[in-house]
Amino acid sequence: MAETGSQRPNVIVFFTDQQRWDTAGVHGNPLDLTPNFDRMAWRGTHVYHSFTCQPVCGPARSSLQTGLYATTTGCFRNGIPLPPHARTLAHAFREAGYHTGYIGKWHLADEEPVPEPKRGGYEYWLAANVLEFTSDAYRTVVYDHENQPVHLPGYRVDALTDAAIRMIVAHRHRPFYLFLSFLEPHFQNHLDDYPAPEGYRERYTGRWIPPDLAALGGSTHQHLAGYYGMVKRLDEALGRLLDALTSLGLRDRTILLFTSDHACHFKTRNEEYKRSCHESSIRVPTALQGPGFDGGGQVQELVSLIDLPPTLLDAAGLPIPEEMQGRSILPLVRGQREGWPEEVFIQVSESQVGRAVRTRRWKYAVTAPDGRGGEDPASDHYVEDYLYDLQADPYELTNLIGLQSHQEVAAVMRERLIRRMVAAGEAAPTIAPAPTRPGGQRRVSPEEARS
Repeated sequence: MAETGSQRPNVIVFFTDQQRWDTAGVHGNPLDLTPNFDRMAWRGTHVYHSFTCQPVCGPARSSLQTGLYATTTGCFRNGIPLPPHARTLAHAFREAGYHTGYIGKWHLADEEPVPEPKRGGYEYWLAANVLEFTSDAYRTVVYDHENQPVHLPGYRVDALTDAAIRMIVAHRHRPFYLFLSFLEPHFQNHLDDYPAPEGYRERYTGRWIPPDLAALGGSTHQHLAGYYGMVKRLDEALGRLLDALTSLGLRDRTILLFTSDHACHFKTRNEEYKRSCHESSIRVPTALQGPGFDGGGQVQELVSLIDLPPTLLDAAGLPIPEEMQGRSILPLVRGQREGWPEEVFIQVSESQVGRAVRTRRWKYAVTAPDGRGGEDPASDHYVEDYLYDLQADPYELTNLIGLQSHQEVAAVMRERLIRRMVAAGEAAPTIAPAPTRPGGQRRVSPEEARS
C-alpha cells in the first residue's frame, strides 16, 4: 500500500488508441519502436497477457473509467454517454484529495464540446469528445474547462504531451491523477489513413510485418508504415513525460500506467480495424511503474482492461468500490496468484453482438444471429463462430470450430463463456454448436481441453 495523506503517489494513465501488443520490443517487434515502453516494462511491471474487454473506443473507455463492463454502464457502443450516476476513477481520486485532470480524447459523451456534467468528474479539462473529428495530425483542437476551443501547436501527440507536462508542473505540489488520452495510432477518419509525423512513414515502409497481417493482407501494405510511425512518436512522447517527471523529482512517487483501448487488425477480420475478438483486435501493450510496481517483473496471468481501475486505486491506497467488476493485479505483482481467473472475457455489442473467452491456450467466440449490432447490448441466443488453438496457431489462421476432434474443447469453453457472461451481469444464453465436421488427424486430450 502507498502512504496516506499528502504522501500518496501521483497517478498518470498514458492511454493510446488502437495499439497492437506486438508493436512493442518486449513482445518481439524488431523495429525498436518502443524503447521507452520496453524499459518501463523491464524496470516496472509488464502485464504480458493484457486484453481489452470491448474492442471499441467508447465501450472500452467506459470500462477503464468505471471498472464496469460496458453492458453494465450501458455504454455498449460508441455515442452513448456515461450515465450521470456513473462513478469514475476521477470521483474516487478527487474524494481522496487528488487534483484530477483529463487531456485528449474522451469519447464518452454525445455532444461536442463536452459540458461539465458529462466529463466524468474531472476537474482540469483540456479535451475533445471525438478528437479525430475536431483535429488532424498537425491541427490539434481541444476544449478547455469553459468549453472554449484551444489550438495546440505541433504534431498531435506532441501537442497533448506538452499540455500534460504543463499540467504536471502546475499541480506538482499536491497529489494529482492525470488521464492523458491520445488518438494515435488510431486512423484519421476522414482520410482512412494513419498520418505519421513527417518523415516517419518512410522509415518503416517495407519493414517487418506481423505474421497474421502477412498472411491475411487487408490494408497492411497501405497503412502499416504510417501506423508504426505513429507508435514511434508515442513512445518518444512517453520518454519526454518520464524525463519531465525525473526533472521535477516526481518519478519515484508517481504511478504510471501505459495501456490502450484495443488493437488493430487492418481490415483482415472484417471491413474495418477493430470490433473483432481476434488477438489482433483485443491484445494490447500494458506496463506499470512507480510505487508498488517497480521491480515487479512480468505478470503472466491473463489480465483484462477492467482489472486496471481497481489496480490503480489499490496501488494508491484507496478502497476499491464493491461494484467494480475487475480485480486488482497487485497480488499478482507480489506473487499471490491463487484464485486468479484462468480466462478473460470479451464483449462486442456494436457491429455485431458477440462474445468470446480466452484462456492460455484456447480462444472461443460466438455471435448472435439475430443480434442487432449497435442496438442490442446482448442476446439470449448465440451460435458458435470460431475456436483457435493459440498454442499451435498463435495468429489464428485456422478455425477449429465444429471439428469432431475439438468437441470437448468447445464444450469446456462454452461452459466457461456462459459462466463469465453471468458473472458480468448478463443472462445465461443458449449457444448452438457449430455443424460437426471431421477432425482428420487432430486429437485433443481431456486435459488439453481444459488448459
